[in-house]
Amino acid sequence: MLKSEILHPQLLGTLAQCGHKTMILIADSNYSVVTNSSTGATIVYLNFAPDMIGSPVILEKLLTYINVEKATLMASPDDFENTIEKEYQRLLPFETEYCWLERDDFYHQAKSSETLLVIASGETRRFANILLTVGVVSTP
Repeated sequence: MLKSEILHPQLLGTLAQCGHKTMILIADSNYSVVTNSSTGATIVYLNFAPDMIGSPVILEKLLTYINVEKATLMASPDDFENTIEKEYQRLLPFETEYCWLERDDFYHQAKSSETLLVIASGETRRFANILLTVGVVSTP
């Protein structure tokens, strides 16, 4: 048994293939991962039941394996209190660049060939989709 933050073999294998500028989508439970993802992306289903493996938990575990240079979120209405966005900002490094895209632009970006990994979560909160751009790992 691995002593690791992530045990899912398909997820680990695909993470190992991610390089600088590769994108990883953590999708909420309402996101249509089959129709709104890159055709070349690996889809990992962690959406066992509503709210069982939420997006912040997935993000926290991913951050033990990758650096994130940019986080792209689906824009929410001005009158919507996006609590999950605040959780993402607490988890991501301070220097992370943020970008918000309208729904169709977000879908277009998620469908790009740079999106290598799509993780379907059980997250039920609205506007919880986040597209991570993998950053570089500096070696001493």
